[in-house]
Amino acid sequence: MRVLGIDPGLRRTGYGVIDVRGAHLAYVASGTIVVPADQPLAQRLKVILDNIREVVQATEPSVSALEKVFVNTNPSSTLLLGQARGAAMCALADSMLDVHEYTALQIKKSVVGNGHAAKEQVQKMVQHLLGLSGLPAADSADALACAICHAHFHPLARRLQATGLIATGGGRVRGGRLLD
Repeated sequence: MRVLGIDPGLRRTGYGVIDVRGAHLAYVASGTIVVPADQPLAQRLKVILDNIREVVQATEPSVSALEKVFVNTNPSSTLLLGQARGAAMCALADSMLDVHEYTALQIKKSVVGNGHAAKEQVQKMVQHLLGLSGLPAADSADALACAICHAHFHPLARRLQATGLIATGGGRVRGGRLLD
């Protein structure tokens, strides 16, 4: 399975791609989409949409994972972040990828073991888990962590769903429609 993780942001959107074979994780690609702040909002969202489409075409993931957004103290910032996240989700859905969503707490707990880990801890664990020679940039590390979280969570969720103990969840989207 090849997983594309996305850490959405209106200024900087991180992406990270990993291959998962059983318990083995392998780094494929990562980077940051830097969105020009001097453009109108619609054009900034289009930058995110177009660049994620390019990443999907270049890396051919089989599934995607996206960080969920929570309400911050500033409702305006939360709304803008939600719009960036929506542009990312549209690019993924348009590419016919299942979209799985995880909270920052779930991602950090899955990668570091502590849901309140600092960004530096996430970066170091991503470097360690993927055997990277250097520390990944913060936005890339967060996106790679999101992909790793899905790699850890996905097998368990499939087993639980097969037993009927849990219903599908996580807001998966395929072909423009919400699956669960």
